[in-house]
Parts: sequence; C-alpha cells; structure tokens
Amino acid sequence: MNTGTYTRLSVMMFLEFFIWGAWFVTMGTYLTGSLAFSDADSALAYSTQSWGAIIAPFIIGLIADKYVNAERLLGVIHLLGAVLMYLLANATDFSGFYPYLLVYMILYMPTLALVNAISFRQMTDPSRLFGFVRVWGTLGWIIAGLLISYGFDWDSQAGIASGFLRSTFTMAAVASLALGIFSFALPRTPPQRSGSGGLREALGLDALALLRDRNFLIFFAASILICIPLAFYYQHANQFLTEIQVADAAGIQTLGQVSEVGFMLLVPFFLKRFGMKKTLLIGMLAWAARYVLFAYGNAGELTFMLILGIALHGVCYDFFFVAGQVFTDSKAGPRYKSAAQGLITLATYGLGMLIGFWIAGQLTGAFALDAGHDWRSIWLYPAAFAGLIAVLFALLFKNEVIAYKPQSTGARSTAQGHG
Repeated sequence: MNTGTYTRLSVMMFLEFFIWGAWFVTMGTYLTGSLAFSDADSALAYSTQSWGAIIAPFIIGLIADKYVNAERLLGVIHLLGAVLMYLLANATDFSGFYPYLLVYMILYMPTLALVNAISFRQMTDPSRLFGFVRVWGTLGWIIAGLLISYGFDWDSQAGIASGFLRSTFTMAAVASLALGIFSFALPRTPPQRSGSGGLREALGLDALALLRDRNFLIFFAASILICIPLAFYYQHANQFLTEIQVADAAGIQTLGQVSEVGFMLLVPFFLKRFGMKKTLLIGMLAWAARYVLFAYGNAGELTFMLILGIALHGVCYDFFFVAGQVFTDSKAGPRYKSAAQGLITLATYGLGMLIGFWIAGQLTGAFALDAGHDWRSIWLYPAAFAGLIAVLFALLFKNEVIAYKPQSTGARSTAQGHG
C-alpha cells in the first residue's frame, strides 16, 4: 500500500467516524433538552441504529458484494446522507425527525462495512496495516466531540437551551457531503462475485451451527444481554452529564475513545496471561463499575468518578467486544469466519441494543422528575444487570486459553464500534 492510497483511506475513515460522532453522542440531549421530546422518543431515535444494523447485511451481502463498486456505493450513500442530515437539522417535531433518522441509519450502518471492505482490498497484509487506517476513525470521532464542546460550545447549558445542538446535524451534513464526493476518488473496489452470496450467508445464518458448541452459545447469549446495559450509555450518558451540569460533556466523553485505543493494546496481553474467560469477565464487570460510578458521582467534588466511568470505555468495549471477536474467529474456522462475525454483529448491535434502547427509554421515563431525572436510581439498574450477567457467565462459561491473532479480513467484514 503506497502513501497515496494510505492517505486516501485514512481521510475516508476519519470522515466516516467524524460524521457519526458529530451527532450521535449529543442527540439524546438535543431531543430531550432542546426540543423537549420525551425519553421514549429518544429511545426510538437511538433504536434506529439497531434497525440499521439488522438491515445492513441485506445491502452489503446482496448488493455491494455482487453488483456495485464499494467506493461508488459509499459515495452515493453519503451524498444521500448529507441531504437527510440537513433535513434532520431543520426538523422540529418528532413525527418529522424520526422518519429521516430511520432512513439515514439504514443507509449509514452498511457504510461501516463498506469502509472496511475498501481498506482491506487495498492491503497486502490487512492484519498488519488495517489498524493504522482504522485509528483515523477514532480520531475523527474524538475531533467531532472536541469541536462540539471546545470549538463551538454547542453543548453548554446556554447552547442547549438555544437549540445550538441542531448545528451538530449540519456539521455532519457537511462532512457527509465531503465524504460522498471524496469517495469517488477512492481506489476502485469492484464487487467480488465468488461464493454463493445468498441471503442466509449475508445475514450470517450459516454460523448458527456454531451454537452447538456450549461455550459459544453461552458467549452468544451473554453478548446479546450485555448490550442491554450498553445501550444505556450510548443513549443517556451525554443527557445525564449535561443535565447535572457537567461542562463540555461531549468533549469529556472523547476520553472514552482515547482509552479505547490504549486498552486495545492490552487485549493480547490479557488473553495470553489470563485466558478468554477472565478477559471477557473484566469487560462485563467494567460495565457494572462504570454505572456505579455514574450513580454516585456528581458535577462537584466527585466529578472524578464520572471521568473514571467514561475512561472505563476502553475496558468495557475492548475486553468484551474485541476479545469476543477473537473468540468468535477462533471458533468459526475458515468456513464460517465472515458469517460468524456477521451473526454476532446482528445479535449485538441489532437485537441486543434494540432491546436495550427500549428498556433504557422506559426506565428513564419512569424516573423522570419535575426537573430532570433520578439518575442514581436509573444507573443502578444497568449496573446490577451487568453484574448479574457477569456472575452467570462466570458460573457457566469454561475458560479457554486462545492465542491472540489478528482477525481474518474479508469484503463483508462488519466490525463496528463507536469511534
């Protein structure tokens, strides 16, 4: 991979995640704070991510893999996304906001696999080179959050009251337009027509055979269940921080992505030193610890607890989801590699988080007060649930020592992550 190709792929990855980070983190605050929508409305809005994840395999597996160059499809989707983001920025009622967002996420979620496919196809050794490209996506997410808080001050109390967070969608629209145009200058990535490419393969259903393995079945169930408390963070963390008047919440939340990069480097060590079971358990327990810190922290002398909870994102995500991808890869073998990763993505970002967003919306609505929410009570629920999942997992899952090896790559990779 030459310098010019690396530069183009890095710009693509930066813009891809800058777009997502520009609006997703603060959307709950915008909907409930600026537009005075209900917590249930916010839950419906965030659940569009799950519907996008469920529908994404149809677009990737049945269209991009067979008929259309990946870079051209990426460009068309982001040009359409720019229009939808502009419409979202100007929507003032939920009946006008939700349909645009649903269509947008159905289009956007497949692009996460498209940017991976474009990158993989240009690399002679993806396992060695992909990380150097993917890190620009994390930087894009971080820069978006820093601009919101420190560049434009859109998430200040005055900014929220004045509706300035609307501009996050405009910023995403501009970035989406830029990526849409830039995509046509990316290296050609024609469809690969080899393989059956049927609906069953596209949805990862071929990998259902792996559920006959008791350990994989337990891991699969735990993956779905842990996404229920995970949804609380994505949906309500920014709303919580701004509601208790933590300044520059979006900027502070970028510490989560910084820690994700750092702890990623520790995953191989933990897998080798402690084995798969303990590594996955650490990830699940980190979710419980994070929510306890949120429950008892405040914007005053205990702000450090909130910051620590945010910084635990690297442990929460890397030690469960990244390690889980390694475990899935080791179980799948050559025949089911792509299908197995697709099945996990469908189950977690699709089914698990869809359930989680709904529960989070219902619970947050139940603990609404005249002025704000009873956040301590709210956060203790996902903390207890994550702890219960960890206990059950510890009792049922048998340890397996798996040597860390880079993930196999393919055009249908669905590896995701928020930044």
